[in-house]
Amino acid sequence: MGKFLYFLTYYKKSLLTLLLILIFVWSLFSVQWNADLLHPGGGVTTKQIFQALLAPDLSPEILILALESTWITLVYAVAGMSIAIILAFFFGILASGVLSTSRFNLFAVSGFFRGILGFTRAIHELVWAWLFVAAIGLSPFAAVFALGIPYGGILGKIFADMLNDIPEEPIKALETAGASKLQTLLYGYLPLVRANIISYVMYRFECSVRSSAIMSFVGLGGLGYQIQLSLSDLQYDEVWTFLFFLIALVVLIDAWSNLLRKRMVL
Repeated sequence: MGKFLYFLTYYKKSLLTLLLILIFVWSLFSVQWNADLLHPGGGVTTKQIFQALLAPDLSPEILILALESTWITLVYAVAGMSIAIILAFFFGILASGVLSTSRFNLFAVSGFFRGILGFTRAIHELVWAWLFVAAIGLSPFAAVFALGIPYGGILGKIFADMLNDIPEEPIKALETAGASKLQTLLYGYLPLVRANIISYVMYRFECSVRSSAIMSFVGLGGLGYQIQLSLSDLQYDEVWTFLFFLIALVVLIDAWSNLLRKRMVL
């Protein structure tokens, strides 16, 4: 019986691997590969782009503009993530159902808030940006809300799943000692997920910087907006200058995140 289960598990994995390979091959053959997919002047443009990589524009005017745009991008990301964390904290707790006192309450409240989180994260932040720009104009609020809403949905979903994955033993011990649902949340669930959720928030903060730069393409300012203008003018040396500032910003945030995680471990 044990050998049968072993072979069954082995062949299941093999069949799944084969199925995934077949789907990948099918997707390749489903694409219409023809000459229309290739830009006739793409080779020349590619050469110009890589030549500019080795000689970015380091003029004082561009460097000052890059610093100002980097600051705008960072501010959008911080403000958007602040909203996202607030939404994720409250909606994530309610979506997890850890405060529910009955099975019906668990399914009703948890399902409702998981639906909200699913709705907010299903729409890309760039689409949210277009919607808010159409509603309130080219305002910083459009960028902040466009980041905060979908990232709140993503963080809230992860936060809810982390709370649901907590081992039952520590929670049962608190409930046996007479702790209420709120007390089990404060002294049981939250301390156990604190390190993981902070680590994931820092990762998403890094992602929000990139998203903030991308959203700038709709005209909200920042590094993305400057990259778009430089691309329109075919100034690839300026494009690389702004890209290097974006890369430096992401690397610094990643270094800060690693330092924060190490301190939390210690």
